[in-house]
Amino acid sequence: MTDRTLPASRDRIDDLLARLTLPEKIGLLHQWQAPVPRLGLPPFKTGTEALHGVAWLGPATVFPQVIGLASSWDPDLVRAVGVAVGTEVRAKNHADPDRVGLNVWAPVVNPLRDPRWGRNEEGWSEDPWLTGRLATAYAQGLRGDHPERLRTAPTVKHFLGYNNETDRATTSSDLPPRVLHEYELPAFRAPIAAGAAVGAMASYNLVDGVPAHLSPLIDAELRRWAPDEVLVVGDAGAIGNLADLQGHAPDHVHGFAAALRAGIDSFTEDHTDSAPTRRWLTEALDRGLISESDVDRAVRRILSVRLRLGDLDPPHDDPYAATPADVVDCPAHRDLARQAARESVVLLRNTGLLPLAAGTRVAVLGPLADAVHEDWYSGTLPYAVTTYQGLAGRLPQVTTHSGADRVALRVGDRYVGCPDTADGGPLTLGADATWFDVFDWGRDTVALRAVGNGRHVGADDDGALRNDRPGPGGWVVRETFQFDPLPAGTVLLRHLATDRYVTADDQGRLRVDGDDRQAATAFGIDLVIDGAAEAAALAADADVAVVTLGNHPMVNGRETEDRVDLALPARQEAMLRAVHAANPRTVLVVTSSYPYAIGWAQQHLPAVLWSAHGGQEHGRALTDVLLGDADPAGRLTQTWYADTADLPDLLDYDVIGADSTYLYFRGDPLYPFGHGLSYAHFDYADLRLSTTTATVGDTVEVSVDVTNTGSRPGVEVVQLYTRQRRSRVKQPLRQLRDFGRVTLAPGERRTVTLRLHTAELGWWDAERDGLVVEDTTHTVLVGRSATDVRLVGAVDVRGDAAARSARLHSTSGVR
Repeated sequence: MTDRTLPASRDRIDDLLARLTLPEKIGLLHQWQAPVPRLGLPPFKTGTEALHGVAWLGPATVFPQVIGLASSWDPDLVRAVGVAVGTEVRAKNHADPDRVGLNVWAPVVNPLRDPRWGRNEEGWSEDPWLTGRLATAYAQGLRGDHPERLRTAPTVKHFLGYNNETDRATTSSDLPPRVLHEYELPAFRAPIAAGAAVGAMASYNLVDGVPAHLSPLIDAELRRWAPDEVLVVGDAGAIGNLADLQGHAPDHVHGFAAALRAGIDSFTEDHTDSAPTRRWLTEALDRGLISESDVDRAVRRILSVRLRLGDLDPPHDDPYAATPADVVDCPAHRDLARQAARESVVLLRNTGLLPLAAGTRVAVLGPLADAVHEDWYSGTLPYAVTTYQGLAGRLPQVTTHSGADRVALRVGDRYVGCPDTADGGPLTLGADATWFDVFDWGRDTVALRAVGNGRHVGADDDGALRNDRPGPGGWVVRETFQFDPLPAGTVLLRHLATDRYVTADDQGRLRVDGDDRQAATAFGIDLVIDGAAEAAALAADADVAVVTLGNHPMVNGRETEDRVDLALPARQEAMLRAVHAANPRTVLVVTSSYPYAIGWAQQHLPAVLWSAHGGQEHGRALTDVLLGDADPAGRLTQTWYADTADLPDLLDYDVIGADSTYLYFRGDPLYPFGHGLSYAHFDYADLRLSTTTATVGDTVEVSVDVTNTGSRPGVEVVQLYTRQRRSRVKQPLRQLRDFGRVTLAPGERRTVTLRLHTAELGWWDAERDGLVVEDTTHTVLVGRSATDVRLVGAVDVRGDAAARSARLHSTSGVR
């Protein structure tokens, strides 16, 4: 065992390194670290997913998706969620230490450069500073407040320049120096420099042609920021890609050796089987591609984190050892989940229809009316409250319909049928028809739910179709199809996961085994119930229609799959228009992992709200806002564009040159960064600056009086932006510098003081290889969003001496 009498952690690690054999050290470099009983080292696993709850380890509290948490603009709330998630990780680790590790893979800090990114819901904001602040708060909650011990070991991901899923392992994110240093790196720097995160994960992609797992920036930047050792882990299978998909190394021996030299400490390869990783690294040692000192360096980082987690000490020395099992989904965490979901709701438009009056008769319509969905990194929902359930529990008359078309499928005069038992069964042709509800999740992607048992149709591994699935899900989604129309009015059913067609064999059994259209079976579709018409009829009989549209988190925009546009699913939008025609008092509730281009709704509907997928308390939280029990406190942390044409190519990472994100976008957004309405009204007055002249390193206090001039209590997020008036280079049109979140009673006035740090006003000068703050005037903008500016001031900043000698001229990027 290690000598616990040694005075410092570094000495203890030195002692342990000296006792470990070389094979034992190599065994510690895999995700699933083998125990070393003779030294008292237990097994250890890196990588418990904890993005917005404990994932993949059974029921746990499910909080809103990260983009929803971010929309609260509430670092204290975000930190509290991190505490809850970290505590539940500890509880599950105590119950099953071999399977549940304390190294957590969260938060994701990739800035949300493009809303088409398939993993948009995992990020915090398109602004790197806001991303860093909120991610730091979450990581601080995960790690705990103990000065020496960690509750969990947060690991930021994915380093670096990772914002596309399609061909993610072979595409290169090309980052000009200014984009790298002003946009990409700051989001990672904040939680690492604060000591909130103690690890980082490399990303699948290449950066400027170099695989991210071999990036010199791992040591040159990432590790340079940290107050302690940083554990860098590889993403799943990514180091194997060096020799496989990327062709960057001649074989795995060279690839694994290069990754270790570049600073990868833990290899996430071959699931629980560490043998291949140990074999490649051992051979690399034998070939002289790596040295024992390379191994020692990585093992030191691993042991450093394990020591801080208490993994090398007896339980009585661990301040988190007493975490009880019943903390998982405990009442306090349920309350916090409801608060988080409530504060995440963003009111995008309201002409007075909201909040709903007591006694309002409501029709809750749409595919998300009576559903709460998990995403890939959600925990298993211990329970779920839907929007329909939430409103039905509070209002006297609430009706609901999914808006989905109900159909029968047939081949000639034989109909597709399946068992209506709970377990479902095979789909076959016969005399009796089973009805199916058709759910449109965009891009002509549909899911079929059997009416008889409420289970979705999916394909088994052998190709047989069965109605036995709770819904689309899993790493490979086997429950989605496309209808390919034929001239005769029939359709072919294409199974998207396999890109094969559905056929009916001689016994009438339906299988996914048609390699091309010629081999496919043609199906007739008989419309049993017109979903849009049914929803419209219910809307006509209600005082208000609440239409719940959006995405399924496992379909069309998820890990491995980007979106190609911003459009709502066609059948969903058609249903919305039909409902509005039947009842103009229609509220649209968009629940989604990403922004949509919903221009028609903005122009025609009296009220529009958005929330991310809100977790187990989603329905109650939305009800709180719809009925006015809570003010809609959420604000957008990324731009909602009016059209896909407003976006550059998905692989164009040069946000400066492409005029992308709220920082550089010159067009008119559908909803700007920072946007969100309240049921109250706010007046801004009396902008004061602590000084109108400052030098680099000074902090300027910006104060404003905010008054609630409405008749209801309200939450306001006061936002501070700056714009540099003159520069040698293109500057942002506006850039967030600080914000303050304040709750005001009717008639209440409060002074909100924000801080502008002049050292943060620099841009990256490649010639000087550093940040430059120029001599110039900065416009100070205070308001409700990036474009809703209420008060304007200015501060003259005396910049760096080197910048002072440069001739300043007007910036083409400022208008």
